[in-house]
Parts: sequence; C-alpha cells; structure tokens
Amino acid sequence: MTWIYLVIAGIFEVVWATMMKLSNGFSHLGYAAATVVGMILSFGFLALATKHLPLSIAYPIWTGIGAVGAIIVGLVFFKDTIAPITWVFIAMLVIGIIGIKVTS
Repeated sequence: MTWIYLVIAGIFEVVWATMMKLSNGFSHLGYAAATVVGMILSFGFLALATKHLPLSIAYPIWTGIGAVGAIIVGLVFFKDTIAPITWVFIAMLVIGIIGIKVTS
C-alpha cells in the first residue's frame, strides 16, 4: 500500500502543477483552489508513504513522477515542444525512477 500512496502523491503533484498553470498566476479562483487541494493531497499521500519508506527513496520517486507527468501533460494538453535530445534525458529520468524502485 505504501507504494500506491507514493504513486498517488506523484499523480497529485502533476494535478496541482497543471492547475497552477491553468490558474494563470492564481487569477482564476477555481483553478487556484484546485491547486491548493492538489498540493494538500500530494503532500498528504507523500507523508503516508514516508511512514514506511525512507525519504531517500520516496522523495526522488515522488518528484520523478511529478516531472515526467508534467512533461506528458505539457506535451498533450498545452502543446509544449521539447528538443529531441531532451527525450534522452526524460528516458534517463524514467530509468532512474525504475532503478530506485527496483533496488530499494
């Protein structure tokens, strides 16, 4: 269950980052409120995960899920573009996340 909490925390990190973007500098109240709710849920699930996982494992995986998720959201919903070489580093990030999980 601990790993599920960590994945949920990472997903809510993507949610709050996306809502923050949509809030347009916190000028749209609904998106701003969703940002705060997403942050609370993300940190709450991270706190649950760190009850049983070392911080040195939980935190990098949490931020990695958030980073990769934000990249995906940016590409799909906001039509962001990234340089081809960036894909190499995204792949390295995903490999690092998997490596941390497998070796922990």
